[in-house]
Amino acid sequence: MKHDPCSPRWKNATSTSRWVFFACILTTVVRISVAAETPKSEDELILDRGAVIYSESCASCHGDKGQGVEDAYPNSLVGDSTIGELADLISDTMPEEDPESCVSEDAAAVAAYVHHAFYSEAAQIRNRPPRVSLARLTAEQLRQSISDLYARLEGVSSGDQERGLSAIYFKGAGWKNENKKIERKDPVVDFDFGMDGPGEGIEGNDFYVHWSGGILAPLSGRYEFVIHSSSAFKFNFGNDSREFINNNVQSGDQTEFRKAVYLTGGRIYPVKLELIQRKRKNDQPPASMRLAWVPPHGTEHAIPSDNLLSGWNPPAFALQTKLPADDRSYGYERGTAINRDWDESTTAAALEFAEIAIDEMWPRYQRKHKNDANENREKLRAFLVDIVQVAFRGELDDSTRAIYIDEQVDATPDDSEAIKRVLLLSLKSPRFLYPQLDGDRSLSIQASNRLALTLFDSLPSDKWLIDRARGGNLKTEEQIRQAATQMISDPRVRSKTRAMLHEWLNLSHMGDITKDAETFPGFEPAIVNDLRLSLDKFLDEVVWSDSSDFRQLIQADWAITTDRLAEFYGDSWKSLDGETGSLKHSVSDPLHRHGVLTHPLLMSGFSYYQTTSPIHRGVFLIRNMLGRTLRPPNAAFSPLSPDLHPDLTTRERVELQTSPESCQVCHTKINGLGFALENFDAVGRFRDMERNKAIDASGVYLSRLGEEISFQNAAELADYLVKSDDCHRAFVDRAFKHFVKQPIAAYGADRLDQLTQKFKESGYNIRSLLVEIAVIAATEDRTHSSEDT
Repeated sequence: MKHDPCSPRWKNATSTSRWVFFACILTTVVRISVAAETPKSEDELILDRGAVIYSESCASCHGDKGQGVEDAYPNSLVGDSTIGELADLISDTMPEEDPESCVSEDAAAVAAYVHHAFYSEAAQIRNRPPRVSLARLTAEQLRQSISDLYARLEGVSSGDQERGLSAIYFKGAGWKNENKKIERKDPVVDFDFGMDGPGEGIEGNDFYVHWSGGILAPLSGRYEFVIHSSSAFKFNFGNDSREFINNNVQSGDQTEFRKAVYLTGGRIYPVKLELIQRKRKNDQPPASMRLAWVPPHGTEHAIPSDNLLSGWNPPAFALQTKLPADDRSYGYERGTAINRDWDESTTAAALEFAEIAIDEMWPRYQRKHKNDANENREKLRAFLVDIVQVAFRGELDDSTRAIYIDEQVDATPDDSEAIKRVLLLSLKSPRFLYPQLDGDRSLSIQASNRLALTLFDSLPSDKWLIDRARGGNLKTEEQIRQAATQMISDPRVRSKTRAMLHEWLNLSHMGDITKDAETFPGFEPAIVNDLRLSLDKFLDEVVWSDSSDFRQLIQADWAITTDRLAEFYGDSWKSLDGETGSLKHSVSDPLHRHGVLTHPLLMSGFSYYQTTSPIHRGVFLIRNMLGRTLRPPNAAFSPLSPDLHPDLTTRERVELQTSPESCQVCHTKINGLGFALENFDAVGRFRDMERNKAIDASGVYLSRLGEEISFQNAAELADYLVKSDDCHRAFVDRAFKHFVKQPIAAYGADRLDQLTQKFKESGYNIRSLLVEIAVIAATEDRTHSSEDT
């Protein structure tokens, strides 16, 4: 509700509030006097008055420009509270030694001055305009780039393949074409064949199964592969000849085999799994095979069909070197820290890649080019040129080739040693580690580099993109937009998008979710795992649908369910009639389901062991959904125990604990949002009552423009969010920072507003937003070179 001078609320307002109202109007646009003799406007007089009061009463504690004073109030005065909120805070609490000395119009004037001079986002940008800063590769970008250096010779897999693994079943314990009995796609590998065997014509104690295809890693991280089998088996991963787990001769009672590996998100790793059930004279257990994994932040489960691909996939490589975490102090990963850990890890990464180049890439290159001339080891030089020019994101000139390749090859007669020298020198070079150091390249090559870095977190390795850049066909904005549109469906973009959505929903910081077994019987790790799969599948379906409508993320009345979730959460989580598979669409439930907003994974994650947490939910909503800032709490916070107030609802306890004036500065923003989700308990089930009292899910929110919005429940909150400029801007800003790893204001003070408006005009199409982000990064961060004239 906006301020209305005729409303009862306005008539009863304090004099401070009335002055705030006028200050808000007068400072909407600050006009600068053109000449010294021009009379100052009323809004300028208010700012002048505020500046004088601030200098006399506030600067000693907060600094002359709000930068903070170490021995008084060290934090900078920056944020996004409205002028009205600042005025109320100043009037109630400032200065601390005499709060009554700055009230009413004085407090309003100081608030207007502080907001204009250094507090607001516009002031921060005006005082210190952001710039596109030079940055090294982040850990994720380094992993992706090295994966693409490996893939350069083999190509990158497409995620557009049938789901499941290709399976061939044979009679007898080996591959014989005449004994082939069954060919099919297995959606998952989770079988207990029993004594009867896998099918007609195959005896249960004498058969062979060959599964092949690829495994798609949805996110970068540590994966533990788990094979449960009572039979002999072999499992190759990443390459047909790269043995991962070998139990070719089954002995003893071991039926569980585990091995962990770090995988790079958006990559498809070829797999070959062979089960050998040999006929034996002694008692033999029935054959079984279960291919499972423990993904990052997850629990063990059979690898879902969405992550199994049945087509042929080229060899793939994932860097195993441990890399130090990147700076996240700005809300996104930045490649800024240069220290011993980073230096040592990049050296180890270069040497690890050199070993795989020696063992796999160089032999394959030789076989592929066996008929090429090899005078003066030209074949080896050509192999190394191919890798290094991809690493350096452009063709090599003669002097660069001489330093990085020819001199190293000439220094040793041993091919392996030459490869190691070249790759260590190249992958430690700023040319590789600092992708922005390409100002001597043509505009088209610079654009291809920015596109690959933005969308893939990598370097250009796809032949079509390299050819288009070398041909000078990435100069114009439209050419770049066409390339970005072609790149957007790549599995690497899908992986990066999922990581961005996880950050938006704060999932990566949620940790393990456990609940009191007596209060919530049946809420077990398997339920949490299904909820993670449910949410990820839902995110994918919304983002990669034809509409790709952001609003569906918040307002969708359907979910992805499993039989286990339907049993625990009830009828609203039943699957649609006719849906098959482990992950299915649920029935519609517009009264109780509102996209991610009420998804049980978030509701349980933002709750305590036994009760909900309106504060955690409110902080999530105001920071992540609405993009607002909150100052750190004055002291460590411990919730009141329900046992101390057994007759109070959770809402009543929170209101009691946050009632002190020092708490209300932030909790007037937090609580009203969190209360709107109180109908959903600590495991995300809908409820009407708590402690024999009706749930009160009403709440309020004060927008950046000072509008007070009221809602009665989660449905009205969801309706507001999908229309909220704050929500739209927050999502666009987060997406830009995640993909570009630079502040959006560095590309123009009004760029966020422009991009948000374009997002709205597209029908809130998320894929279109990602394309536009890539276009901005690729067109506005380039340097003209002589090749462009």
